[in-house]
Amino acid sequence: MLDLMRKKKESIVIKVVFVIIVLSFIGTMFLVWGKGGGGSSGPGGYAAKVNGNKISLEQYQNAYQRIRNIYQQIYGQSITPEMEKLLGLKKVALDSLIDNQLIIKEAKSMGIKVSKDDVANAISAMPMFQKDGKFDFNLYQQILKGSRITPNDFEEGQQSELVLKKARQAIKDKVTVSDEEALAQFKKENDKIDLDFVSYAPSDVIGEVKLTNADLSDYLQKNQNAFKTPEKVAISYVLLDPASLASKLSLTEDEIQTFYQKNIDRWQGKDGILPLKDVKDKVKADALRQKASKQAYELAADTLYKNIKSGDLNLIATKLNLKVQETPIFAASAPPAVLAGESALLKKAFDTKQGELGGPVETPKGIYIFKIKERKDSTVPPLAEIKGAVELKAREAKAMELAQKKAEDAARQLASKAALKTQSTGSFGYSAKGDVPGIGNAPELMEAAFKLTASAPSATTPFKVGSRWYAIRLKNRVEAPRAEFDNTKEQIKQKLLPKKQEEALEKWIKELRSKAKIEINQALVADK
Repeated sequence: MLDLMRKKKESIVIKVVFVIIVLSFIGTMFLVWGKGGGGSSGPGGYAAKVNGNKISLEQYQNAYQRIRNIYQQIYGQSITPEMEKLLGLKKVALDSLIDNQLIIKEAKSMGIKVSKDDVANAISAMPMFQKDGKFDFNLYQQILKGSRITPNDFEEGQQSELVLKKARQAIKDKVTVSDEEALAQFKKENDKIDLDFVSYAPSDVIGEVKLTNADLSDYLQKNQNAFKTPEKVAISYVLLDPASLASKLSLTEDEIQTFYQKNIDRWQGKDGILPLKDVKDKVKADALRQKASKQAYELAADTLYKNIKSGDLNLIATKLNLKVQETPIFAASAPPAVLAGESALLKKAFDTKQGELGGPVETPKGIYIFKIKERKDSTVPPLAEIKGAVELKAREAKAMELAQKKAEDAARQLASKAALKTQSTGSFGYSAKGDVPGIGNAPELMEAAFKLTASAPSATTPFKVGSRWYAIRLKNRVEAPRAEFDNTKEQIKQKLLPKKQEEALEKWIKELRSKAKIEINQALVADK
């Protein structure tokens, strides 16, 4: 199963399944591994408050780590910070803890109860506690002890998990799929439709766009960031190469041994960690580089701080026996070749005021001390200087607005059955991918098109596909035989039911959240 998921991990459907699986694992985390309202990391520390009840940092951290581990198993690889941010793992973990607290509270008002027998039966049915197909009490105690969980805590957690399951199921059990909904799905999957459409792209109407100076001034005012000149600096700097100090340094045997032990993972061979005697030259060279880098940084820092009030980079260069180098003025996005890749230095330079000394900044090339000799702040030039660029952008924006307006007018005219010159898609069936003949990939338009009927044949609003706007009207619909629907109606209902149940459950939880007072520690769960 995991192998299948890894192969399909780019699929939206599979990713939805991932979330369902992960959420099912989180169910009792906050009740078993850090019980609700329990400990916190530090005085007053909390991840969230739900109606005044705290979700502690311990609960959140345990839930977050477990969900992270689950995703790593699902994807078959370590989760990078970028993947973690994309998946929103921090938010998923905390939202689940919040939802569980709300559901358990609501379950009481729903009259949902779980007996000791229910808990015992649930635990005895778990394969992990079974031996030869039967519940083994000794194995149960052994596993819990190995996991540092007391039987009482685990059983309380299972009781709450059963409450959660029963509450969710109670909401799902209220859901039904009507004959009308089943028929609509049947028609969507089996009918064939033909659309008339009218479309407009900015390129179709750009010749109609007329702009005054007032229009250009207004556009520039509202879109200043698009026309700002980049911030620029010119710097003078000295670069201290640690290698220049290395020849003057030596290492004791203790220093070599200490460096080897601290970085022992570097010396991995086919049969394990290589002994020091086999890699001593490499260890010594690396240790010497590290020692030289440290001393170079300390020397640069000491020289800078002793002379920083003077603001004199030449004086510092003399004391370090270095030559001052200079750059032309440049933007951060286009540094001079000599500073290409020196992101740490560039960031520091653009944070430093004109005339100030900065550093020391350590990069793979060495240790920099620098001075900002010139700075040009980011500005918005006067309209007269950039009128051509502003007019080009304003015209494109206005053409897009005009194309949309014409499509909206066309949609109204199609609805009123006015005579319009239209194009036709030709007959086509429903596609979940959303590929509409003559129009392109348009999932939203596809969904709307198959809801059109003879009595309501026109979509009230146009649809944007790429850079073009489309107004559509049903030209013809060939319906599948009704007898076929009667034979498959129950199957269709069963197919639609799970999704409708999940939608009902999601709506119910949103309603619980809307009535609750929830305070989240935003600094804790922020994706940085």
